[in-house]
Amino acid sequence: MPDHEPFASLTGLYALGVLSPAEREAFEAHLAGCATCAAEVRELSSVPEALAHAAPPADPSPAVRARLMAAVQSDRSEQGERKVVAIASKRSILAVVPWLAAAAAVIIAVGLGAYANELRGRVTTLEAALFEASQRATTNERLVADARRDAGEARTTLAVLVSPDLARIDLKGQPAAPAASARAFWSRSRGLVFTASNLPQLPQGRVYQLWVLTAQPAPINVGLMKPDNEGRVTAMFPTPTDLPQPVAMAVTIEPDGGVPAPTGDKYLVGLAN
Repeated sequence: MPDHEPFASLTGLYALGVLSPAEREAFEAHLAGCATCAAEVRELSSVPEALAHAAPPADPSPAVRARLMAAVQSDRSEQGERKVVAIASKRSILAVVPWLAAAAAVIIAVGLGAYANELRGRVTTLEAALFEASQRATTNERLVADARRDAGEARTTLAVLVSPDLARIDLKGQPAAPAASARAFWSRSRGLVFTASNLPQLPQGRVYQLWVLTAQPAPINVGLMKPDNEGRVTAMFPTPTDLPQPVAMAVTIEPDGGVPAPTGDKYLVGLAN
């Protein structure tokens, strides 16, 4: 075959299996059509096995044996050390676990304590806010009640002042209160409105008491009064519809709670017109 020569020298190498993959592939393609090369390959196929048994067995030298045994012992030692390290690490981990659990418990306890303190702070703040809101509500309720009372008194006062049976009595200060003055507006059907100014401040445990003097000998108690810091009084008193016609009115100073008949000095006196 014209291309036989390039492959004739490869039969031995092919039988020994030392050709490169590319060389082997090219040689096997040639081998399929070349009877000469195929016959040589068949003859050489038993050579590798024969070469394996061509040399008698030989024991390794002491140096080689020593190096081999040292390598084996070293490998065993390394494996043993790794096993010991693994066991020690496992024991160390097992020994640390209780400490870790205790530390975790402490951390959790501290965290819970801080959270509890925060909650107590929030509760205290909310309680303070609730108390403040309650105080404001109480104040507002009181203001509303005062406003309603003032409005009621204003309506009652207005009803007295516009009543058709209105009578007015002017009162003048007496020697105990020469600068004082007052005015009474009385309606048999609506009641009595009394205003005063420049009344002296009351001593401790004392109160001003208003009296109506009629044709009867005994004065009739109308009510008690306490002036503000500037000595002013504005008061509304209901009066019975069967009250006798007043001939005069007077204001005296009496013990707290009032008395059934005048006992103190007269501060204001006025005659009915």
